[in-house]
Amino acid sequence: MEKKRITIAVDGYSSCGKSTFAKQIAEHLNYLYIDSGAMYRAVTLALIRAGITSIDDANENQLQNLLSNIEVGLANIPNKSGWFTTLNGEIVEDKIRSLEVSNMVSPVSTIPLVRKKMTQLQQEMGKKKGTVMDGRDIGTVVFPDAELKIFMTADPVVRAKRRLKEMEQKGQKATLDEVLMNIEERDYIDQNRAIAPLRQAEDAIVLDNSHMTVEEQMVWFKKIIEDIL
Repeated sequence: MEKKRITIAVDGYSSCGKSTFAKQIAEHLNYLYIDSGAMYRAVTLALIRAGITSIDDANENQLQNLLSNIEVGLANIPNKSGWFTTLNGEIVEDKIRSLEVSNMVSPVSTIPLVRKKMTQLQQEMGKKKGTVMDGRDIGTVVFPDAELKIFMTADPVVRAKRRLKEMEQKGQKATLDEVLMNIEERDYIDQNRAIAPLRQAEDAIVLDNSHMTVEEQMVWFKKIIEDIL
C-alpha cells in the first residue's frame, strides 16, 4: 500500500538552515521542495532592478504594475539536483542571496500586495500535496492544515556565523557584526509585521538546531515522519 502524501510546513527564524533541512526532507520523501523565502527575495530583486531601493519609494500603482509583470517560479538545472528559483525565467538563486537583497527582503515582505500574490502562488504550487515548503508563515497562513508543521530556531550568533560562511563561499563580503545586525533586524520585522507575522503554530514541533548537524536533524525528522506516515 502506497504511503499517503502530505504537506510539510517548515517555519522559523532566518539563517536557521530551514532551506537545507527542507530540501533534505523533500529528497528523502521524493517530495517537491518550495523555498517561500526565495520567492520573496526574487520579488525584492525585481524591485531593486526597477530602481526601488526602499519600500517608501514605491507607490501602490507602481507595485501593482511591477507585480503583474513578474513571474516567480522554479526550474531544474541540467546535472544539478533540486529546484532553483527563477525570476521571469532567469535563474537567480545566487543573486537573491546578496546582502543588498537580505537587507530589503523583510520590509518588502510586509507589503500587503506582495504577500497576497506570493501566498496565492504558494498555495497553488502546493495544492497537490507531496510538498515541503519553508518560510515564516507556512504553517500559520499558507498551509494552516499541513499534516506536519516544524518550527526551527537557533541562537542568533550561530545563525550569523552560518550565513557569513554561506556568503563567503559565494565570494560575497561582509563582517560577522553586519550579518548579525541584519539577522536581528529581520527577526524583529518578521515577528512584528502587521500581516502574517512569524509565529510558531500551536501544533508545530520545535526544532532548536543550534548545536545539531544536518545529519542529526534528519535522524530527528525520520523518527517523527515514521509515526505520521
